[in-house]
Amino acid sequence: MRNTGEETRRRVLGDAHVDRAIAGSDPFDAPFQDLITDAAWGHVWSRETWPLRDRSIVTLAILCAQGHWDEVAMHLRATARTGATREDVREVILHVAIYAGVPAANKAIKVARDVFAEMDAQ
Repeated sequence: MRNTGEETRRRVLGDAHVDRAIAGSDPFDAPFQDLITDAAWGHVWSRETWPLRDRSIVTLAILCAQGHWDEVAMHLRATARTGATREDVREVILHVAIYAGVPAANKAIKVARDVFAEMDAQ
């Protein structure tokens, strides 16, 4: 699963992101990097049941609802590779407002605007 996980992780997050994560790894967090590459990317994200777009949408909803803003930003950047559109992201945030709360959605809008502006500038 490790090879499949790394391939999927690179396809979703991009080589530059994965290379930075690996380069920044040390003996303390290397087992964590192995875990997420194998479990998240190899076992979950690599399943063929849902396309990457759907996984991206679900992941963003969960991360927004839980307030994991750095991860939200990372997965917003990944939408360029997963096929989730900005309209999809807006719909995610509307769902978050109703099911997880307006404050979470309000912050998600700010994070999305900032990330999309950064992406547009590149």
